[in-house]
Amino acid sequence: MGMSVCRSASRRVASAALGVVLLGGGAGACGTGTGSGSGGSTKTAAPVLTAAEAVAKAAEDSAGITSLRYRIAGSVPDRGRLTVEAAMNTAPLAMSMELTTADQRAKGPLNVRFADKTLYVGGSALEIQKLRGVANLDAKELNGRSWLRIKPAGWGLFSVDSQSYGVLPRQVEGSPIVQSTLLTGSKNAKRVGTETIDGARTTHYRGTVTSDGLRAAQRAATDKATRERQTYSLDQFGALRFAKNLIMDLWIDDGGRARQFRMRGATHAAHFNADGVLLEPVAGDPIDLTVTFLRINEPVTVSTPSAGNTVDLGTLLDAQTG
Repeated sequence: MGMSVCRSASRRVASAALGVVLLGGGAGACGTGTGSGSGGSTKTAAPVLTAAEAVAKAAEDSAGITSLRYRIAGSVPDRGRLTVEAAMNTAPLAMSMELTTADQRAKGPLNVRFADKTLYVGGSALEIQKLRGVANLDAKELNGRSWLRIKPAGWGLFSVDSQSYGVLPRQVEGSPIVQSTLLTGSKNAKRVGTETIDGARTTHYRGTVTSDGLRAAQRAATDKATRERQTYSLDQFGALRFAKNLIMDLWIDDGGRARQFRMRGATHAAHFNADGVLLEPVAGDPIDLTVTFLRINEPVTVSTPSAGNTVDLGTLLDAQTG
């Protein structure tokens, strides 16, 4: 048991994942006031940021997040309502998650761990968990062991690299830190008001995000690092499978850091004919997810099960197919 690392993925995450180009420009001009007489003092008011500037600042600040505890609640296509309690490290990349979907509520959460390119799946709901397109699990096939081991696997990376073999809904395979930056792709972000989130005073912003908006931000990037970060954000948008755009709400605390975001919108789903040829996408169920950042940059330890308490997925499939 102990902390495991994903060394091969950490360089990409550190360089690409956690920030987005500033769309709104610099901070607004400071107001000044001069006291009476030539000896009066000058006071500089705090800069008042536009919605675009505040959102961009929060995205930039996300690059400094090294660990995170967070909660997800809402609904996704194919799985319906779900709740997630999770913790993650960004470098080395590691994650611990408890996932509960509608069909698992009577059994309890599915426990998921990711470290060193390996995904571990356990918990009382494991016996009914379906690895979509891969295998149907039966508790007796685990031979008394508590965890299924899947390697190589991916989580929180580019969508082509994130692969949980159907264990996780596609929408929670991506990094929530990257997803929190998507509002920078909006051309109509506005301030909604102030609210308290998990005990913190926040300002609430809302806007519509499109892939075209994120591409425009990508093209506007003036350096390689920023273009890489924008590419990562655009990839995360695509992985969510929004049909056209998403409505995104973002709550930012007084320190300029994202504390919560909500994504909602219509989706599309892949559609194949009887010969396996990909056809035009069809309408899917909507996404509506709210992600709350509970603890930022506090120590996170991801413990993985011992080898003696796991069963390898490849070995299990070999046994099923002979």
